[in-house]
Amino acid sequence: MTGRLTWLAIVLALAGCSQHGGGGGPDAAADAPAEDAALPDAAGPDAGGPRAPKVMVINMFLNEGVSFILGLGLTEEIPIPGLARSTPAVHCNADDVCQLTTGMGYANAAASVTALLHRGGLDLTRAYFIIAGIGGVDPTQGTLGTAAWARYVVDYGRSNEIDAREMPAGWAYGYFGLGAATPADPPTEDPESVVFQLNEDLLQAAYALTKDAVLDDSAAAAASRARYAYAPANQPPTVVQCDITSSDTWIAGTALIQRARDWTSLVTGGRGVACMSAQEDNATLEVLRRAAAAGLIDFGRVAALRAGSDFAQPSEGETDADQLVTSLRAGGLGLSLNNITRATVPLIQTIVRDWSSWREGVPRR
Repeated sequence: MTGRLTWLAIVLALAGCSQHGGGGGPDAAADAPAEDAALPDAAGPDAGGPRAPKVMVINMFLNEGVSFILGLGLTEEIPIPGLARSTPAVHCNADDVCQLTTGMGYANAAASVTALLHRGGLDLTRAYFIIAGIGGVDPTQGTLGTAAWARYVVDYGRSNEIDAREMPAGWAYGYFGLGAATPADPPTEDPESVVFQLNEDLLQAAYALTKDAVLDDSAAAAASRARYAYAPANQPPTVVQCDITSSDTWIAGTALIQRARDWTSLVTGGRGVACMSAQEDNATLEVLRRAAAAGLIDFGRVAALRAGSDFAQPSEGETDADQLVTSLRAGGLGLSLNNITRATVPLIQTIVRDWSSWREGVPRR
């Protein structure tokens, strides 16, 4: 076990060069763990019938997964054909809490979750799925290290795009919905795949159990957020409820974050509030939705949380380009990796401890 912990500690030390929202970024590639690097072997699961996890945590890249593997004592490995080469196994503990690392981006997320569901040999019909990753935080809704539970997860990238240098006069950005004529029009082509609304009862239970969690903070993050003249950007991180946009392209900057706000509001009928930009969640959720239709899982047991690794919009006086290039040096990356566990473990522990109440669904409050 000592060798395993040493290896994981090294991975955590590399977190300063890790990925935004589960995906790549300007500063990330040089020192991130190699794609072919694999976690050390651990004892396999006990022989017998299908394992029935109570909780399945879904992370997107190694550094997100490491804190769960360490913090929850996930020492058992269940190899599953079809997972990413860097993370070829699901990790579990004796409480039937398990963890999957998908790999970054839509393709990896969809492929890995499909492999989990169809080749994993696990009984996931009663499992609670917690998607937990880092992302770019809208400074009007949160700050570095803020952890946000989502009601809506919106596909930012499923759109038409005109280069901003060629878009019609009066448009704020070059994106508009499929089947629409302007950015103000809702999409008409396959709008169901654009937005997921997660179970409100689970959302409220998750928020109630975690809203008082003590989140990690640092002097470096405090110095970065002090550049913002308004709250909550310049306040310490907390657990909040606001929504996620996902796209394979790392978005940042004043115009594109405004588009995330507008697009989320548009496709949710004015009910959604965008606050975290991520890369994988709509792909993961589409696979889970199809699995639910096939009777493999209960989609009402799916929750999603992202923690702010960087500001997705610059402060006054910064350019969009400068802010994006330096975003992961602002002190939020380590906080966000720590806070995805701090903001989800109370929920996980409650589900396990009170399984008799959670087994048949989210308990009524």
